[in-house]
Amino acid sequence: MRYATIAVFAAIAFSVIGPARAQTPTAPSSSAPSADALAAARDVIEASGAADNFKIALPIIMQNLKKAVVQNRPEVEKKYDELMPLLNQAAERRMGDLIDAIAKIYASNFSVGELHDIAAFYRSPTGQKYRQRLPALMQQSMAVGQQLGRSIAEDIQRISGPL
Repeated sequence: MRYATIAVFAAIAFSVIGPARAQTPTAPSSSAPSADALAAARDVIEASGAADNFKIALPIIMQNLKKAVVQNRPEVEKKYDELMPLLNQAAERRMGDLIDAIAKIYASNFSVGELHDIAAFYRSPTGQKYRQRLPALMQQSMAVGQQLGRSIAEDIQRISGPL
């Protein structure tokens, strides 16, 4: 059961990370993306460093989830720590699948020309600066989100009493 809990948290972590962040959802096209569109989308993923960002963010997210999963239970903490290298290895093995899936999403939502424009941005000086600062931006954003979550929980406790 505990392995299942950790797997669920890992799945959540996988689902919240990726180059597509906080966008207004758009309906993907009903036809499969062309080979040119997929190639352009993969170029965006490479130029943006999305795979690298995922590799950086996953351990941070899993470390942040640790307290919620472990809940001061040493035996669970030991199992959690044992599973983290396995999770990281599994994520590394599945990176190609993630890139393929994200490429399809991008290719379904942008034209080939737009994808080339996005890749060009990431290769520009401003895009490179953005890439370099993105890990720190993500970490700072997660900290702000955690603080907001704590504030909301405190508000709810004040209104409804202890949970």
